Amino acid sequence: MQYIEDNSGEDELISLLLKRQSELNSLLEITRAINKNTATPILIQMLEVILQSYLQVGKLRFFIEKENKFVCISKYGGEIESAILLSRACNKLSKIKSPVAITDHHDPLLQRYNYFIPIHHKSKVLAYALIGDFNTSGEMLNNDLNFIQTLMNVIIVALENKKLFRERLQSERFQREMELAVEVQNMLIPLRMHKDDSVEIGAKYLPHQNIGGDYFDFIRLNENEFLWCIADVSGKGISAALLMANFQASLHAWAAVEEDLTNIIDRLNKIVLSNTKGERFITLFLARYNEKKRKLNYINAGHNPSILYSDGEAIHLKLGTTMIGVFEELPFLNEGEIDMEPGSLIFNYTDGLMDFETINTKIWNEDKLLDFVKANGHLSPDHFNDTLLEHLNHVVKSKSIDDITLLTLRIF
Repeated sequence: MQYIEDNSGEDELISLLLKRQSELNSLLEITRAINKNTATPILIQMLEVILQSYLQVGKLRFFIEKENKFVCISKYGGEIESAILLSRACNKLSKIKSPVAITDHHDPLLQRYNYFIPIHHKSKVLAYALIGDFNTSGEMLNNDLNFIQTLMNVIIVALENKKLFRERLQSERFQREMELAVEVQNMLIPLRMHKDDSVEIGAKYLPHQNIGGDYFDFIRLNENEFLWCIADVSGKGISAALLMANFQASLHAWAAVEEDLTNIIDRLNKIVLSNTKGERFITLFLARYNEKKRKLNYINAGHNPSILYSDGEAIHLKLGTTMIGVFEELPFLNEGEIDMEPGSLIFNYTDGLMDFETINTKIWNEDKLLDFVKANGHLSPDHFNDTLLEHLNHVVKSKSIDDITLLTLRIF
């Protein structure tokens, strides 16, 4: 294993990544328990263990809405006060939608706690929590408060789902799960793409419904190298979104310290298999580019082949392995290596691009896509993506039946 030299603070970066991964693992464990229909007291106990042991929250009061009033379902630490009086005091905070400090609040009951954490669905308050003896500060404070809010949101979703199941309101339960999954997945999609003198990137993410299993990322490793990935997890919903979130954290952690792509893929395969027990899988395309050597190394793990365009020609990048998360040991693992010419374009996509219902008789397949890349590979990445979607809408006249993710890079 070869470690990459860090300009400043590599240990801090890895520590933050590992912390993020621990948070996502906690969410994954809660989700597994929910999927097994674990009893509510056990879920609450799991929440308390995570807050006490992992986040060092010394005092908790957790209220949920039942029949238009709030009931305390979890409490530990400090002097136990009247739940009714405390609930009345919290009514003064009913319009707050984000975690807020309350140590300076004028109500003496609320002053005993550090933070008020609300859980909303649209304009309705579903639950709230008061936490005390919590001393986190600095740049990790907002992260910890948001994590606590997300963790409690998952618990509330579970309790809501149990209620809706008993009432046979399956459609509303599905909607709540989708909304939470959207929140998790929004953490994965880059808010803006990296741009510098050596690479230009264009990306499009078009979910078919509220939430999909697509993921893409770009990581600048050092001054000479960068890495990117496009992936698709099987299934939909909150469990798929959390699996992809765990995958992202693992990818970032290993990419920061491991240079060999085959080792990264092997590690990711073991992590996904351990988390899902073979019940889900991920396809992905992972590539690393060295600007100084102009070398592209890549592995296609059961994903739609990315397309390399250069000097009017286009080829598929197919070398790699099978999907990850299925086999304890990957049956084969081949790494591709290519010398890159200046101005080359690499087009990456998920299978939603090929899963179209054609309205007319025109055929859309990988050969047609390859022809399109040959004809339009000279365009800028953003213009290329827009032109492709326009081609599908107005020429092929097709209707999408799955999520579509496009990630296009121009290497100078």
